[in-house]
Amino acid sequence: MANTADIRNGIILKLDGSLYSVVEFGQNKTARAAAKVWAKLKGVDNNRSIEHTWNSGDMIYPVRVERRNYQFLYKDDSGFNLMDNESFEQIVVAENMIDRPDLYKDGQECNVVINTETEMPMGVELPASVVLRVTYTEPGLKGDTATRAMKQATLETGATISVPLFVDNDELIKINTTSGEYMERVKG
Repeated sequence: MANTADIRNGIILKLDGSLYSVVEFGQNKTARAAAKVWAKLKGVDNNRSIEHTWNSGDMIYPVRVERRNYQFLYKDDSGFNLMDNESFEQIVVAENMIDRPDLYKDGQECNVVINTETEMPMGVELPASVVLRVTYTEPGLKGDTATRAMKQATLETGATISVPLFVDNDELIKINTTSGEYMERVKG
């Protein structure tokens, strides 16, 4: 058992029969009333995002999870096929359980969040950033680099993101997997 003092970002809680991951949390203190703890929650087993408030000291029900290192193999009609890097066991995960499915390429490392009570996968996460090759983008013009202008670029995975004007075809770029935004060019 745990109480509201144990809430942290990324912890998974059982609330009203569903599982939610804590995205953000905080505490409200007022002069007359007891302190309240609030949290923004993202559904793990559903696609809902909610906010919930507890009285300070209330009991919460965290779910024990493990993050295991897997490798993305390929995508087919059944879903995303992943392989455990230690046991070489393969699992298939539905696309709705994948964070940023448009940024996965064959051989990509990822973390699978597994419920330790049921040994069932709850979601798949990419590292904080990935390096991908630009397959197509319009050429930039000389002198256009003074402003923070952006253009669209198609990546090797088929994803389309905004990149600065100086990025050309066949360059490697680093992408933030949380926001899906361009970070920097990578020497290849």
